[in-house]
Amino acid sequence: MARTWLSLTVELLGGRGEELWPWPGRIFAVGPTHTFIDLANAINDAFARWDRSHLSIFTLADGRVITDEETGAEMAGSMHGPIIAPIDIAAAKVVRTLEPGAEFQFTFDLGDAWTHRCLVGEVKVDPLEVLGIRPDTPLPYWGWGSIPDQYGRRWANDDGESRAPGKPNRPHAMLLHEWPPQVQVPGLDLSELREAIAVADAARFLAAVTGHDIDDALQQVGAGIPMALKQSRQQAEPVAMSVINRLTWRGGAGDQQLAEDLLAGLRRVPLADRVVPVDLDMLSTVLEGDFDLSTGGYLDLRTGQVYDDSATDPMIVGEGVAIDVEEEPDRWLRFNRMGSRDSWLDMAAFAEQQHDDALRQRLERVIEGKGAFRRFRDLVHGENLSDQWYTFSTDRQIGRAREYLADNGIRVG
Repeated sequence: MARTWLSLTVELLGGRGEELWPWPGRIFAVGPTHTFIDLANAINDAFARWDRSHLSIFTLADGRVITDEETGAEMAGSMHGPIIAPIDIAAAKVVRTLEPGAEFQFTFDLGDAWTHRCLVGEVKVDPLEVLGIRPDTPLPYWGWGSIPDQYGRRWANDDGESRAPGKPNRPHAMLLHEWPPQVQVPGLDLSELREAIAVADAARFLAAVTGHDIDDALQQVGAGIPMALKQSRQQAEPVAMSVINRLTWRGGAGDQQLAEDLLAGLRRVPLADRVVPVDLDMLSTVLEGDFDLSTGGYLDLRTGQVYDDSATDPMIVGEGVAIDVEEEPDRWLRFNRMGSRDSWLDMAAFAEQQHDDALRQRLERVIEGKGAFRRFRDLVHGENLSDQWYTFSTDRQIGRAREYLADNGIRVG
């Protein structure tokens, strides 16, 4: 499109007897068909005028006035000042009336006299370049400054005399990313989610996650997305993209790897590295199990089966049942237990995310010192948080297992 539109800078100088500084402003794109009433409405929109039962008047540098017919007739018959021939605000086109570089005034509400300095840019613009669209009315594409209320009201019931209400002690929940309140968002039914994945029912899986709080179960939700994409791609794609974005934002152990794998599924490209159908639940259990039971285990890279290291001892599992990792060494991945440090960090993270200050402090206290795991479990059970804790901790364990595999060149498929 040719550059036929005006670039018009409008700055609010003041009103209601007060001068503003710095002047708040907006830059408008104004097209060949737009009238001055279109421009007046656009300015009043941009400067937050909600009561439009007042006059709008443009005054040009040569003294001509642009306003409505009735007001123009009154001004033309005035007993004072020069005789003027007002221009009809509803009929006159802005582009035909003004030249590049022209300066003029816009006044809204003759009583409060909100006064604006208007300046036409020297260079015309293409609305598709500055706005991305060709609007039916003038539209701002740049701006700055704070916009005052047209009546000077500072709060809803301001009568100009009363003292301002006290500021709340705590920021609004929306500023703290705590809205809508957690109680208003249905929790995820983890059993239903897992059952839907187990029976490969995409509709059931999507119903389980849609409209529910999934942020503490992203690794577990992500496990069902490849299946859902395969069966119901159109319905599953937005869910997949949402989970990818959430994983990227959360950035926990294994989240980046899962996000990459899900993105590959959306793009229909193969997963990176070697793909093994690993049971992450089992792997995470053995990886983070009790040192007193074993020191680690083995992953079958052909089947994805996870074995505790006792499975290699025929004295424990029996002759003919014990696996022989030396017979096919390339088939097996040896892993060692990780210890309890990550589990303690899980408890600390769970405590930190609690919105109730008193509960958070109690959880933080019980994980200090010897016996932390037992005291934490007791308190979580007593506060009916067992399901939340299970979902939260399981997700983090699965994420660590996924990350461990990725570090060894393995992706879960």
